[in-house]
Amino acid sequence: MNLLLSFVAILTLLGAAIMAGAFAAFSNFIMGALARLPDEWALSAMQSINVVVLNRWFLGVFAGTAVLSLILAGLALWNGTNFESILLMAAAIAYFGGCFLVTGLGNVPLNEAIANLDAASPRSASLWHDYLDRWTWLNSVRTFASSLCVLLIAISLLVQDHPK
Repeated sequence: MNLLLSFVAILTLLGAAIMAGAFAAFSNFIMGALARLPDEWALSAMQSINVVVLNRWFLGVFAGTAVLSLILAGLALWNGTNFESILLMAAAIAYFGGCFLVTGLGNVPLNEAIANLDAASPRSASLWHDYLDRWTWLNSVRTFASSLCVLLIAISLLVQDHPK
């Protein structure tokens, strides 16, 4: 593996690891904590989270890692069809498809659907419960995909220095 490919792989690994941790926190305990609150409070809290998360740091790591995964895929393809390159391609697909696309096609539309709900409305409670289940499931997919990306890149970096 050449230096540029290794550097992009490590940056992608770092970004995916940060995202995996953030997503794991949400799936593991944040959404569960919100589910224990009265519906009105939980919905209001999630509406606030969905506004605050749109910041440079989060979006930079999230989208930057998606861009890096595309670059990683291209560099891995350029590197040939050796085992390390196949692992890196799989890692890039895991992050881009299982994290970035799932977010854009799944989590974001759900966030937009609750953005302007009146949290005090009785109708909002049923929408909140549907949102909670669907969003958490999709978020768990993102957690798995980001974690898989980290694992595949780590394996590719470990095997690159060992004799075949």
